[in-house]
Amino acid sequence: MNSDDISPEETAPPADYVARARRVIELEIAELQRLVDRVGESFRQAVQALQSALQNRSKIVILGVGKSGNIGAKIAATFNSTGATAVVLNSQDALHGDLGVVNDGDVAIVLSHSGETDEITSILPHLRSLNLTLIAVTGRPESMLARHSDIVLDVNVEREACPLNLAPTSSSTVMLVLGDALAMVLLEARGFKASDFARLHPGGSLGRSLLLKVAQIMRGDGVIAKVGLQTSVADALSGMIAVRGGAAVVVDDVTGRVAGIFTQGDFVRSFAKNSGIGEDPVCNHMTANPITISSDRLAVEVIKLFNEHRIDDLIVIDEGGRPVGMVDTQDLSRVRLV
Repeated sequence: MNSDDISPEETAPPADYVARARRVIELEIAELQRLVDRVGESFRQAVQALQSALQNRSKIVILGVGKSGNIGAKIAATFNSTGATAVVLNSQDALHGDLGVVNDGDVAIVLSHSGETDEITSILPHLRSLNLTLIAVTGRPESMLARHSDIVLDVNVEREACPLNLAPTSSSTVMLVLGDALAMVLLEARGFKASDFARLHPGGSLGRSLLLKVAQIMRGDGVIAKVGLQTSVADALSGMIAVRGGAAVVVDDVTGRVAGIFTQGDFVRSFAKNSGIGEDPVCNHMTANPITISSDRLAVEVIKLFNEHRIDDLIVIDEGGRPVGMVDTQDLSRVRLV
């Protein structure tokens, strides 16, 4: 059929496309809300089974057919990216030798919306002959898959987002989100940290932001402006210009600890009120008790602090609270963190 064969009644007016797209999204959101209400004891059992398997150096085996298989591949990738060893087992290949990838002690997550797919039901007896935990992710808790599983996670939907109620849309979304929930809760249960994540993601900006320490991106002690509490505003500005910085660290004259920060913004705000502030002590115009960070922290935390506090300059301190460097937003682009 070519475009000339399609009647006007069979095409959606362009003005309706946005409304129809929103309807699809609304339907999927509604099904996700239903999923929220069904997460309960079986989910807790699934996380415990996964955690126990990984603690015993076993792995997660994921099976699915068609769209469920595609979702399973993404879930496996998420598990692996968070340090939970997972493999995808093709159900057809499993019947012809690949079942050898499954070992006693593993956890098998089998995804099938109907729970009655031929490929899945054919492999069930072989999976049940092994000493493993079988988790069914299915939309039919009464299906053959569910009946022969140790744990059942219900992903039924009232309708697909497809206008024909046929194409897997809501059902695949619900399955995917439940997989994300399993991976994220398991991550927390295992105490997986940002440093662990960095070890598994060494490439690209994500790896850089997670592997780099603040000490590696900061401007060191010799190239930052440090002034005393009684230093004049004019001298503080001169110090900032000398190091081409946007801020000066104000240091307590007795303890050597950070007392404040004097930024270009602080100067502009004060100058707007009184243009004759050049000889004023900088302590009268600084921001006291500024946000600081230790040099041994991860660089990704700098980005978080910049965003949370809407600042452009961050003082780096040692364990005694003394300034050892500074990071400004330009430094992030220099090391390709943003």
